[in-house]
Amino acid sequence: MLPLHGIGGRQDLPIPFGLAVTGAGIAIALSFVILAVAWRSPKYRGAASGTPLPAGLRTALDSSWFRWAVRLFGLALFGYAAMALLAGVDRLTNPIFGFVYILVWVGLVPVSLLLGPVWRTLNPLRTLHLLACRVLRHDPRRGLLELSPRVGLWPAAFGIFAFAWLELVAPDRATLLVVQAWLALYVVYVMFGAVLFGDRWFTAADPFEAYATLMAKLSPWGRRSDGVIVLRRPLENLDSLTPSPGLVGLVAALLGSTAYDGFSRSSRWIGWAQNSGYSQTLLGTLALVGFVVFVLVTYSAATVLAGRMSDSSRTRLPGLFAHSVVPIVLGYVVAHYFTLLVLEGQRTINQLSDPLSRGWNVFGTGLNGVNAGITNHTTAVACVQVGAVVIGHLLGVISAHDRAVALFPRGRALAGQIPLLVVMVAYTMGGLLLLFSA
Repeated sequence: MLPLHGIGGRQDLPIPFGLAVTGAGIAIALSFVILAVAWRSPKYRGAASGTPLPAGLRTALDSSWFRWAVRLFGLALFGYAAMALLAGVDRLTNPIFGFVYILVWVGLVPVSLLLGPVWRTLNPLRTLHLLACRVLRHDPRRGLLELSPRVGLWPAAFGIFAFAWLELVAPDRATLLVVQAWLALYVVYVMFGAVLFGDRWFTAADPFEAYATLMAKLSPWGRRSDGVIVLRRPLENLDSLTPSPGLVGLVAALLGSTAYDGFSRSSRWIGWAQNSGYSQTLLGTLALVGFVVFVLVTYSAATVLAGRMSDSSRTRLPGLFAHSVVPIVLGYVVAHYFTLLVLEGQRTINQLSDPLSRGWNVFGTGLNGVNAGITNHTTAVACVQVGAVVIGHLLGVISAHDRAVALFPRGRALAGQIPLLVVMVAYTMGGLLLLFSA
């Protein structure tokens, strides 16, 4: 089940590798030239933009009853899945593996794109913390200690790395004991932190919430600076992302771990790792760290160099441009996990009808098969995968260009973007190489 992140490899994808890489590089470089001529002033207004929703709809979405309906739905959903986690059998037919690795980790991306930052309300740990505070008549925003602003998103970045390690490196990761152990540590880590620092800890430390919130910035749903729910262009919504400590580490962990996913499935890496004589867990951990650090260093170096070339402040630029990496992360996620979500997502939904493997058919899906018709359309799948990588990078270039013309002096704005453009082109070619070699 777990290796099915894509179908086909470099040998049988119907798009020639050289054509895909050359075309992608030309498209991104050409887009930069076009933007330089046609986009000379910032067009995005971030949190100040957006068209307000009708007053009645805004009132309903912000109402207490609606929020509690969503919270209780999330609590019931995860409570149902917990039966499979705590009392299910240790076989791949147990739906908890697909629920964690596919429906939650991969599924939160389309959910966030379609519905916006709904995960904050769905998050069952937030709901449990809120209910406990209500019973104890305690303000959920207050903890025993004050959380330093310098912490930022660093705990969530480490949480993203920890989950990527579980999914891609950990031995026996498709066994019940390993998943139980990781989720137990996750619950203790998040809930104990919430007791210490209040509910702000969820934003700072919960990897699932941080990931979902980041992806929701590419949805059309947002809030204006005055708190009104609005509709806005996705890239303008992305422009409202507030830089904070750890944001660069978070996007580096997401992009680096997804890139490692493709690399770890290449025949050269598998053959070398198996014949090296070293522990494959150790090699996988080092390689995963290497990919994350590579993204962190190359991106940070490019933005610092951009500041030097544009005579701008260099210390703040990595955080100010981090939003431009989010579309690239989304492109990599679609390319690597699209077919996994379509195929194994169906299997997981079917298995959820029988969480304890006792022959139940709770939702009437237990006897359904998996519709694998997508495997008959390799050209369409290849176009989706390659197109996701290229479009993600094009959107990243647009976001970076708009931010550059807003921050840099007019005469230096184009020169300042060159280092980041070079890095984005390199990421594009590397992403396609990993996609075709998987």
